[in-house]
Amino acid sequence: MESGKRLSTKIDATVPTAARMYDHYLGGKDNYAVDRAACEELDKVVPSTRALALNNRSFLQRVGGTLAQEYGIRQFLDHGSGLPTQNNVHQVAQRIDPTSRVVYVDNDPMVLVHGRALLDQNDRTAVIQADMRDTDVIFSHADTQRLIDFSQPVGVLFNSVFHCIPDSDTDGPLAVVKRVTERLAPGSCLVMCQLVSEDPKVREFVTDFMDKATQGHWGRVREEKDVAQWFEGLEILEPGLVEVSTWRPDNEVAPRQLTQEWIEFGGAGRIL
Repeated sequence: MESGKRLSTKIDATVPTAARMYDHYLGGKDNYAVDRAACEELDKVVPSTRALALNNRSFLQRVGGTLAQEYGIRQFLDHGSGLPTQNNVHQVAQRIDPTSRVVYVDNDPMVLVHGRALLDQNDRTAVIQADMRDTDVIFSHADTQRLIDFSQPVGVLFNSVFHCIPDSDTDGPLAVVKRVTERLAPGSCLVMCQLVSEDPKVREFVTDFMDKATQGHWGRVREEKDVAQWFEGLEILEPGLVEVSTWRPDNEVAPRQLTQEWIEFGGAGRIL
C-alpha cells in the first residue's frame, strides 16, 4: 500500500466499524446504533459471535501475560488494537513489570481519541493512528521509536484483525507478517489469530455481510490452513494453533467456544 496513506480523522456514526462492533460485543459504550444493528444482523447467522469476542479478549490477556512472564518480553506492538477496555496489553504487561512499554496501532479515529484520553497519564504507552499494513509508517513513527527498541525482543500482536484486510501479494496478511518479521530481533514473538470457518456458506455470508456493512473495510473469513501459513518459519508456542479459548486456559472451567459455525483460530510464534 502507499506508505503514509492519509487516514480519516472524522468519526462516521453512519457506517459500522469492526472496532465499534467489537466494543459492543464486549459490553462497551463506545459504539453507535448502526454498530449495534450490524451486530444484531450478524447474530442471526453466527449467534456465537458475542461469546467468541469475549473469549478472544481473554486470549489476548493470557497470551500477553505469557509473553511477559515466561518469555521476558517487555515491549509490545499491538496492531489493530481496537477501543480500550479493561485489562489491555499495557495493564497486563505492566503488572508483571511496570517498565513494560506498549504501542497501540489502529486506523479507527475513535480508537485514537479514546485511547489517547485513557493513556494520557502513562508515558510508557502510546496510541498511533495507522493502517496495520503500513509497516514503514508504524515502525518509524516517533512514538514507536521512543518506546520500542527493535534490537531487543518485541511482542507483536495481530489479534483478531487480519480478517479485516483482503488477500494481496503486497498488503495481505502473509506479506504483512513477512515485512514485520524481518525487522524483529531473535526472541521476538508474534501473536496472530483471526475468524475462520470450515463451512464455505458461513465464510461467504460473513465476508459479504461485513464487506457491505463496513463499506469495503473488510477482508475475508478464512480457513485454519490460511492462518497456519503465517506461522511458517516460527517456533509455535504450546499448545500450538488452536481455537483461542483453549490456548492455555486459566482453569478447567474457563469459558469455551460452544458452537463452531466460526471460531477465532491462531496462537503465538517465536523468532529463533
